Amino acid sequence: MKYVWEWLPSADIEKVTSLVRSLKIYPVIANLFISRGIEDEEAARHFFQIKLENLHNPSLMSDMGIAAYRVAQAKANGEKVMIWGDYDVDGTTGTALLMKGLKKFFPDLTYYIPDRYTEGYGISMQGIDYAAYHGISLIISVDCGIKNTAEIEYARSKNIDFIVFDHHTPGEQLPPAVAVVDPKRQDDNYPFKELTGCGVAFKFLQYFYQQTDNDVKSLYNFLDLLALSIAADIVPVVDENRILAYYGLKVLNRRPSVGLAALKEVAGWKNRTLTIGSLVFSLAPRINAAGRIGHGSQAVELLISEDYDSALDIARQIDKLNRQRQNIQSSIVKDILRRFDDDPELKNRNSTVLYNPDWHKGVVGIAASKIIETYYRPTIILTKSEDGLTGSARSVADFDLYEAIDECSQWLTKFGGHKYAAGLSLKPENLEKFTDCFEKVVSRRITEDMKKPRLKIAGELRFDQINDRLMRILKKMEPYGPGNPRPVFVTRKVRDTGYSRIVGRENNILLLQLEDASGRIFTGIHYGNADLMAKINTRKPFDIAYTVEENNFNGKTSIQLEIRDFAF
Repeated sequence: MKYVWEWLPSADIEKVTSLVRSLKIYPVIANLFISRGIEDEEAARHFFQIKLENLHNPSLMSDMGIAAYRVAQAKANGEKVMIWGDYDVDGTTGTALLMKGLKKFFPDLTYYIPDRYTEGYGISMQGIDYAAYHGISLIISVDCGIKNTAEIEYARSKNIDFIVFDHHTPGEQLPPAVAVVDPKRQDDNYPFKELTGCGVAFKFLQYFYQQTDNDVKSLYNFLDLLALSIAADIVPVVDENRILAYYGLKVLNRRPSVGLAALKEVAGWKNRTLTIGSLVFSLAPRINAAGRIGHGSQAVELLISEDYDSALDIARQIDKLNRQRQNIQSSIVKDILRRFDDDPELKNRNSTVLYNPDWHKGVVGIAASKIIETYYRPTIILTKSEDGLTGSARSVADFDLYEAIDECSQWLTKFGGHKYAAGLSLKPENLEKFTDCFEKVVSRRITEDMKKPRLKIAGELRFDQINDRLMRILKKMEPYGPGNPRPVFVTRKVRDTGYSRIVGRENNILLLQLEDASGRIFTGIHYGNADLMAKINTRKPFDIAYTVEENNFNGKTSIQLEIRDFAF
């Protein structure tokens, strides 16, 4: 995909000069720091020294004390308690976290993950009936529940109390739970609003352990679950999330829980260092595959497992489900791309809305994201459901997908989501009307800039400026993720040394050896676009946009450039 290069604005020259002198860094790095709020030496020290002591006080979150009191009451009364989690990564890691953290207080603690296809997202009447049948008197939901007013009211009629731990935006009315712990509540004064659902559950355990004189530090052993939820839910890796992700990655890479150790082995990451970025395409899709193709409870069983052989068996089952998901996804994407080839009018639209009754319901969201990589515009992929059509929508940078769908909601039976992703359902007879409406709304709202993917450039570097000192500074900025992205640099007028080649099982990876005007040579790697090799081999100069990476191979560490885009 060809990007529009969007350069970082130049900061105040005096601030840049001051940082260059005090931190002994290049001006381009000083400008990068300032863009991320690091304007002096003290701010840099605070940014680089990530401490667990800087986590916010959990008591600042609304209803936290009420939630802890109700859980303590359940313990004192010997009540049966159940954890209710969503079937995605955030929900299953949150469920596993609460199972691990509360098991010592409730030996008979159980959990419930709804079936994606028969019950859908959130709290279901079917699950509440299950809880009532088994004598459950307290349900603690994680990563769901904030909009399940009717279902929680139904639970009350069955003498079941609810505690909701969620991080989604509430509706106008909070559900009738005993406690609703959600930093996005309008009346909540918690200083950080972007926790994952698993993160909210962790804050509860932190508070509950403090109040019951248990060792809060023992909870830090569970931070590998937090790191996985932060990576998978694409939340900003800033403030408290940065602290939790930093220490969570340490646990994940040094002494992971039994279940995640098994999953690392199956995924081929046993002796490799995981980052937030690599979690997104290694462990997270496998956990999600359980809920998409199998059942989310498989993921929870893996995450709470204490026996490595059993965990390895579950991890292999989940890995098999993930391969099935990949095959299904590939088939759907190929089918959609064929439609574009067969219909020139489809290529010229400002939106994509496509339907096929045979497409897999659990994979259409991922397929929508993949199609955007080729046809960059708001995309909705639909399939058949029990009561009509259902599907997932994905957006492009800066386009508010939720508002666009809302304008066409008269043709929908239900929808929900946020700016960049949504789910929706409609009756078959309304598909054409909705498609036309959505195209008109998108055409009116989308700008030319939104139609082109952008690559944010931190600044320009020469190859002789890329060294171990720069690498140390970039590593100190980790963990990278939304809100703290890995910086992309540009080097001008590089040339192929003659040793560049195409590699990979599918011949789709460029392994390049490049030289710039300074005379330094670096290895660069680029995934996809193998057809560019003909231009590269001409030995004519071109510009590259890239991230600076550490490459570990056969026990040797070197600096490698991961090339994101070319300008010939």
